[in-house]
Amino acid sequence: MKTVRWIKPFIPIALVFLLFLTSCASAPSKYDEVQQDTTGFNAPAAVAKQAEKGGTFNQFFPEGEEEYSVVPSQEKQGFAEYKLKQDGKTLAMLSINDTISLPTAAAKYETAANTIAGYPAVQQGNTATGILVNGRYQVKVLSRDAAFSPEDRAAWIQKFDLQGLAQLESDTKANRQARKAQKEDTSPADSRTSPVLVPQPAT
Repeated sequence: MKTVRWIKPFIPIALVFLLFLTSCASAPSKYDEVQQDTTGFNAPAAVAKQAEKGGTFNQFFPEGEEEYSVVPSQEKQGFAEYKLKQDGKTLAMLSINDTISLPTAAAKYETAANTIAGYPAVQQGNTATGILVNGRYQVKVLSRDAAFSPEDRAAWIQKFDLQGLAQLESDTKANRQARKAQKEDTSPADSRTSPVLVPQPAT
């Protein structure tokens, strides 16, 4: 009986501690929340091994000008994204992604009726405009401000280095290896010297 009386005061404390541990285990961490926010946001869910590195796309994004700033936001295999800001406010998201990881993203451009800078263009809902470069690289501008119009999105798409991006596919690792193999196959055969005739003494 004395033991029970001694334990009784600690039972509420033990229950509170148990509830605390349970809530900690079930609540998502800050890392999990960030992952939920970023996974699938304009980026392919699954990434093909052949997808271009996200860092490769950085050179093709437009630079800031006057009151606008272009700030890196996210980068992963096959995908890179920047924020377009004005006075600290995000007006739009600028992105490039390699559709080799998501063929359906490229398929929607096959029936595109419009073009921007000579590339097939589509409107995605009321807030996004995209083009497809060389049938592979999707350049997209997503409005984050209601005042950022489709015309604004088209204008900023044309600020990308689209010509440079169009050359990227021909300089991929796979293509470089193919060119190297082709060069080795077509290399001239080793030159062979004619046999030297050595005069023999008369018998």
